[in-house]
Amino acid sequence: MLKDITLGQYYQADSVLHRLDPRTKIVGTLIYMVSLFVFNNLICYMFAGIFLLTVIALSKIPVKFMMRGMRSVIFPMLFTMIYNIFLGKGTVIAELGIFAITYEGIHMAVCMFIRLLFLVMGSAVLTLTTTPSRLTDGLESLLKPLKLFRVPVHEIAMMMSIALRFIPILMEEADRIMKAQKARGADFEAKNPIKRVKSLIPVLVPLFVSAFRRAGDLALAMEARCYHGGDGRTRMKVMKYKAADIVSFVIFLMYLGAVISTGILFRDLLPFVIGILAQRFTAFSF
Repeated sequence: MLKDITLGQYYQADSVLHRLDPRTKIVGTLIYMVSLFVFNNLICYMFAGIFLLTVIALSKIPVKFMMRGMRSVIFPMLFTMIYNIFLGKGTVIAELGIFAITYEGIHMAVCMFIRLLFLVMGSAVLTLTTTPSRLTDGLESLLKPLKLFRVPVHEIAMMMSIALRFIPILMEEADRIMKAQKARGADFEAKNPIKRVKSLIPVLVPLFVSAFRRAGDLALAMEARCYHGGDGRTRMKVMKYKAADIVSFVIFLMYLGAVISTGILFRDLLPFVIGILAQRFTAFSF
């Protein structure tokens, strides 16, 4: 399970997306996220899916690697979908004991599942094609206007950078602890969920102790190097927009405009499709 977590990892490759300015990728990811919540019809989601697959192909990230990162979030996504199907309120299509499948519940479940799927994959592309240091530098540059309101932009970016760098370190530490506990007879694959939760306690306690120890060592190291915030600090690599970044901004804006136009033209397509399917299964109960 730990190996399936790709958050905070960087996939080394020579692609167009890897060479883009981090600010371009951050803004593009935000535009893509917004487009997922503008409308909820089938054509818009198909358009967003094709766009996402094109971006993944341009990033040269293997599809298997992307899908491996989805394993850790597939359960909460399925839980959200099932929750909306059986506990949604509206026109009842079928009844299963105390639960009822409603037209509005199916509609909401389909929308939420597609949105969460594309949201996680789109965010993964950003982190997989951008190093943590470049990502925090780009975020700090975008948030620089907030300094006028005395917002500690550099400190926020530094905390994000440290958090992203700690993710793979803690994953590696947890893997070592689990192997050590297995050598002592611990069973992490028990079928009983209660026993499985109890078996994680000997892992979480030393993991938290190790995390606090590493945080303390890092604080001492930063203090020994006279770190006092971002005032007067410079960067070895100065970020500059290139022609590819300008073209990317234009493509993202064209994509957002196409999604909005498609959503207006086909606003009621997804409810219409679900309504046709619902008519085939009405007036029966289990």
